Amino acid sequence: MHTPAKTHIAASISQDAALQLIAAAREACANLGIEVAIAVTDAAGHLKAFERSDHARFLTADVAIDKAWTAASFGLGTHVWSQIISNPDVAQLAHRPRLVAVGGGYPILLEGQVVGGIGISGGNALQDQQACEAALVATGFELAR
Repeated sequence: MHTPAKTHIAASISQDAALQLIAAAREACANLGIEVAIAVTDAAGHLKAFERSDHARFLTADVAIDKAWTAASFGLGTHVWSQIISNPDVAQLAHRPRLVAVGGGYPILLEGQVVGGIGISGGNALQDQQACEAALVATGFELAR
């Protein structure tokens, strides 16, 4: 008789890797000329690292955190969510308080497994998305497709 497992081991981003992502994102945002907030969550969506530049608007803080949370939740980039919620069968998801359906959030993937999320807010949606992509590539993480 097979006894089902009562627990499982779940990988999550380390503090050092989260801080490396923040640094890489800061550089990517500087190259784009945008003032932003950058958030990194662990695999469960809990804030792991955060930074807001001196001239980033105050709302960028919450938006960056929620973008990272959204990306970690299903392992999808936030830019994908705008397409998902346009489907009437799942449109109700748009009313979830923390769900952000604009570019600038990506799951952090290592060997195909979600280990966290990154969110950037302060530029336009495409700039935020590009900065996430640059930071993930620079630190050796995979890009979600």
